[in-house]
Amino acid sequence: MTGPGDRSGADASRGAAAPSGGFRKGAFGVAGSGDTSGFGGLVRVEPGGAVALHSTDRPYGGWFDEVTDALVEAVGEATYAAAVRRVLVDRGEITYFVAREHLLTVVQALRDDDALRFELCSSVSGVDYEDSGGPETTPGRPRLHVVYHLTSMTYRRRIRLEVAVTAEDPHVPSVSGIYPTADWHERETYDMFGVVFDGHPALTRILMPDDWDGHPQRKDYPLGGVPVEYHDATIPPPDTRRAYR
Repeated sequence: MTGPGDRSGADASRGAAAPSGGFRKGAFGVAGSGDTSGFGGLVRVEPGGAVALHSTDRPYGGWFDEVTDALVEAVGEATYAAAVRRVLVDRGEITYFVAREHLLTVVQALRDDDALRFELCSSVSGVDYEDSGGPETTPGRPRLHVVYHLTSMTYRRRIRLEVAVTAEDPHVPSVSGIYPTADWHERETYDMFGVVFDGHPALTRILMPDDWDGHPQRKDYPLGGVPVEYHDATIPPPDTRRAYR
């Protein structure tokens, strides 16, 4: 009889670590032997799950359609079609993927329109999808994502915006003129991920020294470290010890 824990070995025997069509099975890239982690059935895909692969069809359900209709009316159908590249509804949340050229138009409408009134930008953060278990990274692939969480205190709603840029052209308009709370959030995202927020009043590092080389939360940032010697054993530094996949 085969129990639930035996699935990992079956996955590994099928080449669990090899990405196929943007998917990777297993937790740690195990191939050729059993995955004893218990995550042999895990399937990872491109950035944001199915985000990179499809857009959710309407109707989105609940108040998501009300917000979308109000945003279309506020900015106009032509601008909305050019600005919003895809929409994902997942786990009770809605994410609008916005072209950076139209970001300020969209957030201005989201804040000021009476039917929307997303008065608060509670978070701006970065993500680097340099290696997300999918297709190989290419120079033209937008691996750096900026994520905005907007809250409507009037209607008790929360939405997410996401803007994707390449590492070769990591420029995004600053929203600090519309949402002052984004000021230090954008500085931290610049410091850690190297995203340049055009129009920010003082875009300087906030965590690392001003003369620091590189951006520590990028996936290609060297882990560094030195060998540690114990009795009859040497532990190599992280850069040479393991491939993080």
